[in-house]
This record gives sequence, structure tokens and C-alpha cells, in this order.
Amino acid sequence: MIEFLQICVGGLVVGSIYALIALGFSLIYRVTGAVSLAQGGFSVLGALIGYTLSQTYGWPLFLAIPVAVLATVAIGAGLGAISFVPALERLSNANVLMLTVGLLTAIEGLCLVVWGSQPYALPPFSGESPARIGPLLVPTQAFWVVAAAAAVIAGLWVLITRTRLGRALRACAENPTAASLMGIGVKRMTLLSFGLATLIAAIAGVVVAPTTTLQFDTGRLLTISGFIAVVIGGITSFPGAVAGGLLLGLTTQLATAYVSTLFSNAIALLILLFVLVWRPNGLIQAKVAGRADVREGGRVHGHVARLQPNVAWIAVTVALAVALAVPLLVTSNGIMSGITIAMILFITLIGLDVLMGYTGQVSLGQAGFMAIGGYTSGYLTIVHDVAPVLSILAGMALSLGCALVLSMVTLRLRGLYLALATLAFGLLVDSFAVGFVDITGGPSGMVGIPSFSVGGYEFASPRAMYYLVLGINVVLLASFFGAMNSGFGRALRAIRTDQTAAAALGINIVRYKLVAFAISALLASLSGSLYAFFFNFLSPDMVGTNRSLELVSMLVIGGEGTLVGPLFGSLLITLLPTVFQPFALYKTLLSGGLLVVCFLYLPQGLYGALAERLARLSLGRPARAGGAELIRSTPR
Repeated sequence: MIEFLQICVGGLVVGSIYALIALGFSLIYRVTGAVSLAQGGFSVLGALIGYTLSQTYGWPLFLAIPVAVLATVAIGAGLGAISFVPALERLSNANVLMLTVGLLTAIEGLCLVVWGSQPYALPPFSGESPARIGPLLVPTQAFWVVAAAAAVIAGLWVLITRTRLGRALRACAENPTAASLMGIGVKRMTLLSFGLATLIAAIAGVVVAPTTTLQFDTGRLLTISGFIAVVIGGITSFPGAVAGGLLLGLTTQLATAYVSTLFSNAIALLILLFVLVWRPNGLIQAKVAGRADVREGGRVHGHVARLQPNVAWIAVTVALAVALAVPLLVTSNGIMSGITIAMILFITLIGLDVLMGYTGQVSLGQAGFMAIGGYTSGYLTIVHDVAPVLSILAGMALSLGCALVLSMVTLRLRGLYLALATLAFGLLVDSFAVGFVDITGGPSGMVGIPSFSVGGYEFASPRAMYYLVLGINVVLLASFFGAMNSGFGRALRAIRTDQTAAAALGINIVRYKLVAFAISALLASLSGSLYAFFFNFLSPDMVGTNRSLELVSMLVIGGEGTLVGPLFGSLLITLLPTVFQPFALYKTLLSGGLLVVCFLYLPQGLYGALAERLARLSLGRPARAGGAELIRSTPR
């Protein structure tokens, strides 16, 4: 019994941190109807600033901690003013979610550049010796964590319910248009909510820092945990956010103690999926004016140019000739390997573009299907000596089965909730990859995977593998370009534009969504298998959640809804640290910054900008309809 109570104390402390992060999510969502995934990044940023001030510059903790929190709020308000607030006017909520992934990645990159990859921990605020409460030993920092959570909850309640500022925030949450007509500065309230959420995140970071070690990427774990907590509890409810955080903390701690550390996250994720299906709005729902989880009105994409047929054929011929000549021109094995990896990832990106760019369904768990394909094909070839081609087909079949099950489970979900469900799926696969050591090799990875071979010929070198993957990509692009210009592609674009209108036109939305999701899963599985055969090794880090978010970055940077555009993003992000070795440290920072910039200022992506330029050059003047056809992308 004492042991159980001791575990519960630890769960309440961890849950208090999750509750603080969840409160920030809830606050922003209630005011703007959007979600910011940058919360955990601000927590780590605040903690690392506090560490530097106290440990490097010798400031006393009572001074270093408040200054660190204020500095983090200032940074957060600046980032919110130049990115989050403008994004709400231009993007759908699903795309705002993606933009904040870029913010989180950029903050991680900043922390990596400034503090490196080593772990940091602040000293406890009240000494190392735990306090004894009856038979229980409680770390003194636990009191600070719980007190901080209680103070934030009380302060937020007073602000929202007892002040004029709180009434203005509530008005913006219920009806921003009416609030604006009443003279309330909606933009100011939006920025205020973002700043307050940053303040809560920074407080969470500095109080949790003495209880664990923090690294530059710990913010991603805090973000995911807080996001799961707020969805379980209810994203529109402050009490729900707190209850969700405490429930998640207790669940993970008890699962760690009585089941396994490796499966504690899996249990929490299964609870999340159950809540999403059974009660998508959370366990506790606030009486707030309803908001659709996808904002009406859409993202301003700009224009994506389609070249005249004669120019397009020339461009295709030149691109294919350059692609065939790449292994002859590139002498560095490192760069050749990087190009081959980018081409392998491009297979996944083609499927992701069909799902996100054409159908408008956000997926944050695409690497989960890469993991299923890679581990299945690797296991079958190593243990059962199955031919690589057959093992790849087996992995694709298993991925298709998982995709159909996930689709049926999430059939009612859209926007934010669909994105979270796919994220939970990716995390669940990641947990199983770590937990099933006998099959996957666990955290150490699966070793001894042979090179891909057909008919006795081994694709063992980067150049040989490059030509194999190039051939696969050419076939896929030719097939999908035809499909996207057929009735199938038009149906997907109609669903992305307006599902209600598409249904009124007789389009079977469920069927087309299932097909798009199945395509993305099959191609991701194929890519994951080739990835494993290329490296002769596969570990959870290679196909984990970070890879899923990186794939989304590649898609957006390259250009959504273009099929070929994601190759530009894949090559850029993959080759950046290889080609520019002195700048390898800045890869995370640059990829996050590029994602934000592309969403705000280059909505057509690199490929769209290049195609538009070629269209203008081919006409000798700005491209207009009737020359090179320009098509405005439809909102998600």
C-alpha cells in the first residue's frame, strides 16, 4: 500500500506538469479555435535560460527563475506576433497546427545551437533532502510543482471570470466578429492568449527542471503529453485540462511501476484513442460557444503554376536526364547516400501528398507505417529468410490492414482530432517498436538486415539503390499524375474544398478518404522497407514521431498538391547537413524556420515558386490564365 501511495505521489507531480502544459493548449484554443504545438518548446527554453542564469552566471534562483520566465514570454510573444497571429487570418486551423510544428522545431533548433545536445538540470529550489509525510517520502521540489500548478489554475480562473480582460478573452472565444464590432482588439487578445500560454509553459519548465534532465528536444515530449492530456480531459475546459493532466500522470506512473516502462506510453495512447472514439470532445466539456475544429475559410495558398504542355514535356525530359546522370556526376559517397535517402523518403511523401495535399486529411503518424513496413520486411528476411520482394509485400499488407482499422476507428474525426489520432497511432507504433525487443531489437534497433536483392542481384551500393528507387518514383509519379487528373483526383480535391458540397454532388466521401489513406500507408510501408534494406539496420529513432513531423515539413516546404514538389523539400532537408557540414548544427533550426516561412510567405512551396517562374519565362510576361494555367489551391 505504501508503495502504491508513493507511486501516486509521483503521478500527481508528473500530472501537475502535464496539467500546466494542457492549460496553455486550452487557453489558446478557447480564444482562437486553434492549437499551438509550441508549448513544450517554450517550457524547455525557459528551463534552459534559468539554468544558464543560475549555473553559468551565478544568479540566485529567486532572481534567475523569474527573469527566465519573463525572457521566455518575451520571446514567445515576439514569435506569436510574427507567425501565429498572422497565420490565423490566412490559414485553416489544420494548417495553423502545422505551422506551430515549425515553431516547435525552430525552438528546438535554437536550444540545440545555444545549449547543445547534453542534458541539463536545475538544482531543487529547497534542497535535496525529501520531506517525510507519514510513511511517504516526498521530494521538496514536488511541493513547488504542485504549488505552481495551483497558483496558475487559481490565477487563470480569476483572470477569466473576474476581470474585464477575461471578459474580452471570453468574447473573442465565443464570437470574434461580434467582439471586434464591440471594440475589442481581437488580434491583441489573440496575442495575449499566446503570451499567457507561453507564461504557463515557462513556469512548467522551470519548476520541472530540478526533477528531471532536459535536453533540446524534451519539449516535443512535453508537447505531446500535454496535448494528449488536454484532449482526454476536454480542450474547451480548464477543469478538463487539469483533470486530463492528472489522469495521464497517474496512468503513466502506475503503468511504469506495475506493467513496464516500455509500455506505459502505449497504455496512455490506447486510453487516448478510446476517448477520441467514444467522446471526441473530452471527458469534461465546457459550456463555450461551439467551434468547428477546422476553421471555415481557408488557407491562402497563392497560385500553383501548371506549365504549358510543350514546356512541361521539356521540363520532364531535362529532369529525367539530370536524375539519370546524378550518380555519374556525384563523386562523394556521403552526398550520394543522402540523395538516395531523399529519394526513398520521397516515396512516402507521394502518398502523404495524396492524403494531405489533395484530400486535405492531416496525418502526423506517417512514419508509423514506415516502421511497420521496415520491421516486417527486416524480420522476415533475417529470421525466416524470406525474399526481400515478398517481405516488402508482407509489410505493405500489414500496413494496409492497420490503415483500414485506424480509418474505421477515426472515421468520424476531422481536423485537430484526426491529426491527434494519427499522431497517437505513430506514437503507439513507436512504443511497440521499443517494447518488443525480441522482434524489433528494442531501442538498440534491428541489425543484420541484408541489402535488397532481386534475382541474385544485390542493390548494395548507394548508386545501385538510387537507380532502383528512381525507377520506382518515376512509375509512381506517372501513375499518380494520371490519377490526379482523372475523376478520382477531382473527387479528392472536391473533398478537400468542401466535404458537404462534395457529398451533395454524390461523391462517396468515406470511400475516397479510405482509398487516400490506404495509398499513403502502402507507399509509406514500401519506403520504410527500402529504408531498412538500404541501411541494413532499423531503429525506432529512424522511423519515430520526429520523422513524421519531418515528413510534413518536407511536404510543405516542397509544395503540397503537386506530387513532385515534396522531392524538393526532401532533398533540401536531407542534404542540408551533408553538403554544408559547418551548418549541420543548424539543420533543426533552419527546417523549422523554413516550415513557418513557407506556410506564411511561400504557400505554393519551392516547386510552386519554380513552376510559376518557368511559366512566366515561357510567356515572357506574368503568367495568366489562357497561357500557363494557374490554379488556386483549395483550402483544407
